[in-house]
Amino acid sequence: MPGVRTLLGLLAALAVCGVVAFLGYCVYFDRKRRGDPAFKRRLRDKRRAEQAQAKERGAQLWDSANEKLQELLLHEVQMGELWLSRGEHRMGVEHLSNALLLCGQPQELLKVFKLTLPPKVFEMLLHKIPLICQQFEADMNEQEYLEDDPD
Repeated sequence: MPGVRTLLGLLAALAVCGVVAFLGYCVYFDRKRRGDPAFKRRLRDKRRAEQAQAKERGAQLWDSANEKLQELLLHEVQMGELWLSRGEHRMGVEHLSNALLLCGQPQELLKVFKLTLPPKVFEMLLHKIPLICQQFEADMNEQEYLEDDPD
């Protein structure tokens, strides 16, 4: 039996030597590749091209979604005004706060609301803003979790 053990030991040693030689080969050529100025230039050019494509795709998506977003914003403001005209301040504030979430410049919209809304309703809206922000963050975290979930 010592012959079998010796043979297995030699095979294991050869396998380890082969793995070490392969890893050395990989490290050597990786360092050589990374040190090459042409490689760095090609990598930089490739990254810039990818960034430009991503910006272009994002601009195209935003342009098509922008019109729908504006329609939704206008709808939320109209619904808020409708509920306020009916005396349902809570529902009106709910829709106006949704409009603030959709708005690209919420500070400007708040200035308009301050000028046009009754002080009581505006105060309700100001108190609602932190709750809306927390809900928005929770929804975004849930969406990220669902996108990361492989199931």
